[in-house]
Amino acid sequence: MARGSTRPTSRDVAQAAGVSQAAVSLVLGDKWRGRVSEATAERVREAARDLGYRPNLAARNLRLGRTRTVLLVVPALTTEFFAGVYTGAARVAAEHGFGVVLYPSPEGIGPARDPFASAQAALDGVIASSMAADALTAIRGEALPLVMLDSDPTGSLGAATVNLDIADGVRQVVEHLLSLGHRRFLHLAADVPSWTFEVRARELAARLAGVPGTSVRTARAPISIEGAVAATEAALSVPGPRPTALVCDDDKLAAGAYKAARRLGLRIPDDVSVTGVDDLALATAIDPELTTVRLDAELFGERGMQALLAVLEGRSPEGGDIPVHLLVRGSTAPPA
Repeated sequence: MARGSTRPTSRDVAQAAGVSQAAVSLVLGDKWRGRVSEATAERVREAARDLGYRPNLAARNLRLGRTRTVLLVVPALTTEFFAGVYTGAARVAAEHGFGVVLYPSPEGIGPARDPFASAQAALDGVIASSMAADALTAIRGEALPLVMLDSDPTGSLGAATVNLDIADGVRQVVEHLLSLGHRRFLHLAADVPSWTFEVRARELAARLAGVPGTSVRTARAPISIEGAVAATEAALSVPGPRPTALVCDDDKLAAGAYKAARRLGLRIPDDVSVTGVDDLALATAIDPELTTVRLDAELFGERGMQALLAVLEGRSPEGGDIPVHLLVRGSTAPPA
């Protein structure tokens, strides 16, 4: 074959040495003793050197079932939050000689449903957000060692779960707004069937149920600016006493709520206070800056990868939810 035209294969080595491909595999895998002669082994090694052949380590790892590769399954990448999760997971993975492949769960258009010819053969494990759990079946990821993020620990598909303390984040938001004097609330809820959003709704209702004189209405919206604008505008236009505080399931919904409030001639925070969850970059880009619950995305990814390493090694992962913190900014004030 012409040198440099294509990468030499084990078949080329076998032809040059006058042996079978099986013999080449035995010799280059250092398993030839007692199976081929010393002279044949030397002939194979010499042919490999002449051709510049290097074994395909990736292919060999596939056969061994240890690729040191992990799949991170997340929702469609619409915010930087999951980029932070990936960064944290990849950092811990690299420290242990693993790589992380990012797989955004298809929504509308997206990557092929199965990123590998055989996910079980090509991966050592999976870390998946509960918001993207539907993709697991499509890629057969549920048959691999699996760690779930933001998932109900009592009914999780995974061998381990890693959660942020979202319930405590909601408690911090409610305590802050109650301390300012708010009693009429609107919950702008993410219209996504996910455990983490169920926790937010349940905790908000429970916290307010114990405070006399409070009320809460719910408006649902897809996680998009446009969806949040439409849902908020409709909810704030309903006859009767207007909510004085909008509790939004995430910062993108809060940004939409800002637009809706201004279209209705309402000032933030003078006429209505707004809170979010995530602490995305846009939280400090909008005016006034958003009071929001900071979720440490990179630490979330790190803990997810550490949990998967523990599962792979037969250890018990670290327990306990990851703490979250309310950042009070200019979007909240006492009601007028």
